[in-house]
Amino acid sequence: MKKILIGSFAAALAACAAQSPRTPAPDSVQGTTPSSGLDLAGFDREVRPQDDLFRFAGGTWLRTTEIPADRSNIGTFELLAIAAEEQVRRILEETAHAPGLVPGSDEQKIGDFYTSFMNTERLETLGAQPLADDLARIDALRTPSDVVRFIGHGQRIGVNHPLVYFVAQDARDSNAYLPGIFQSGLTLPDRDYYLKADRKYQELRAGLKEYARDLLTLAGLPQAEEAAEAILALETKIAEAHWTRVQNRDPVATYNKMSLAEASKLAPGFDWAAFLEGAGAPATDLDISQPSYVKALGELVQTVPVEQWRHYFRFRVLDAYAPYLSAAFVDRHFQFRERALRGIEEPRPRWKRAVATLDRLMGEAVGRLYVERHFPPEAKERMNAIVANILRAFDSSIDELDWMTPATKAEAKKKLASFTVKIGYPEKWRDYGKLEISPTDLVGNVMRATAFEHERGIARIGRPVDRSEWFMSPQTVNAYYNPPMNEIVFPAAILQPPFFDVNADDAVNYGAIGAVIGHEISHGFDDSGRRFDGAGNLRDWWTAEDDARFREKAAKLVAQYSGYTVLDGQPVNGELTLGENIGDLSGLAVAYKAWQLSLGGAPSPVIDGFTGPQRFFLGWAQIWRRKYRDDELRMRLLTDPHSPAEFRANGVVTNMAEFHEAFGLEPGDRLYRAPEERVKIW
Repeated sequence: MKKILIGSFAAALAACAAQSPRTPAPDSVQGTTPSSGLDLAGFDREVRPQDDLFRFAGGTWLRTTEIPADRSNIGTFELLAIAAEEQVRRILEETAHAPGLVPGSDEQKIGDFYTSFMNTERLETLGAQPLADDLARIDALRTPSDVVRFIGHGQRIGVNHPLVYFVAQDARDSNAYLPGIFQSGLTLPDRDYYLKADRKYQELRAGLKEYARDLLTLAGLPQAEEAAEAILALETKIAEAHWTRVQNRDPVATYNKMSLAEASKLAPGFDWAAFLEGAGAPATDLDISQPSYVKALGELVQTVPVEQWRHYFRFRVLDAYAPYLSAAFVDRHFQFRERALRGIEEPRPRWKRAVATLDRLMGEAVGRLYVERHFPPEAKERMNAIVANILRAFDSSIDELDWMTPATKAEAKKKLASFTVKIGYPEKWRDYGKLEISPTDLVGNVMRATAFEHERGIARIGRPVDRSEWFMSPQTVNAYYNPPMNEIVFPAAILQPPFFDVNADDAVNYGAIGAVIGHEISHGFDDSGRRFDGAGNLRDWWTAEDDARFREKAAKLVAQYSGYTVLDGQPVNGELTLGENIGDLSGLAVAYKAWQLSLGGAPSPVIDGFTGPQRFFLGWAQIWRRKYRDDELRMRLLTDPHSPAEFRANGVVTNMAEFHEAFGLEPGDRLYRAPEERVKIW
């Protein structure tokens, strides 16, 4: 395997100035017409693409597809994830039953972890007993410093306390690691669930109290009713101090490096020494993402009675580990966390929950086996050619910008040339040698695996940055851009139809995976990513004039998406979704240009009755087929930085002249947007 650096692409890009790399396809060898890559059965021919591309490319699919009872939504991403789940399930079951596994090997640990998850008879005999030590630790809390120390301890066992401690790259020095502090500690999905007066949120707050009461009762703890009242009251105070999700998207506002002395001055009520002792972390500088929140938390530590904190901590531990206890805990966790909050009708089968847990805690060990079975080498070769074309197209697009000055263009091109691309799987697999896994101790396995990851993070401090590290497993159907690494990453599981089809015509491949690639590249230049330079450092490389022009264009996109509504007229948050909307808009535009380059001047054939440009946009639209339960969609409006799928499909194309030309849009068509109103950023 090989890490693909944009530096090597930079040389290729220069060579490509005269000729763009063609993406090889079997049909060009055989002299036959390739498949279109379109799922025509899901189309709705009663809908005009000029009015609703989303439903033209997926209306029949939307009508005939049912959301599985154990899911909150279903769509292209989810269908691929379900297929990957089945593939991983076979790996886990075969490994769990394989004879003669070497003790201490990844295979032994994977098999034993899965066995411990599936052994429900043993879990029924244990009840809440596996949590006895941590519940006793909570009982012993007496002082504010004890409270803070337990907040630190929670980092080791993965319990969502008021703070999250993590180790990541320093945003202003990407060659160094820096411990960070981020707000946390809420059971409901967002601060607004505690603060909004709407009836739905009032009902969910009442449901939270009932849920807390029931978990405490199941664990045999006294004063459950009184404790539940205290828990909601404390979480409401925490929520009041939380920053909004829009505020948290600002990388400058959320970068606040300070010494422990400065952190103590900020929040004198918070005993940082006790916190770090509990977390098993060294005394170092910290990047405190939300200073005002930490200050308020320090005040809460001092003013909220320790007894109330004990109630809260007991509930937080039980909530975090309920999925790994006996059936009564699992069922109550599902009733609130999945049914009440997201509208899911049935619990996922136990094997699916096991797959998700192993993916979260031993993802690369599982991923190594997944790649061996399910990632063909030719997929990586084809992807390399598509990525090269899209990088070249983005480089050309920067040259063509009429609103950006030469100085900022030069910086943008420098950053683009510094991109790193990772495809399929890591070049270096994670070493789980120090992790102990037992076939009879599920809660212990989860705790030890969580502590293993926590300690792995702490061990980074003071060491060189590992730029080969991945932050998604290969079996994940997704992709990401990481600003401090200045990298785009595409796990193996997303590199399959309908995103990527090695046997299909490239128009659909570029409209699907090409747009995903372009989207991730564009994150390096969206309203947040543009604040980082090519070395991955938070640095302002924009002239004041260009910064103002970018903000003006971004404001138009905010206004466009804020005008979309769902459910009973609830609007999309155009500010929260701005970065993803920029990624979609610029990603699709640059993917179209790259597809044109890939043709090398040759005409694109008509396939299945659609021209090449039409297939490109249909490829884009069909990857956004998706249905949501109402509760899930309501939650996403508050918490998800992505727009609902319908607007990802339709919203972007209204800004592209190429779409208007491909389908002959005219004034009066629902997706028509006048040229002077169209937004083009990159």
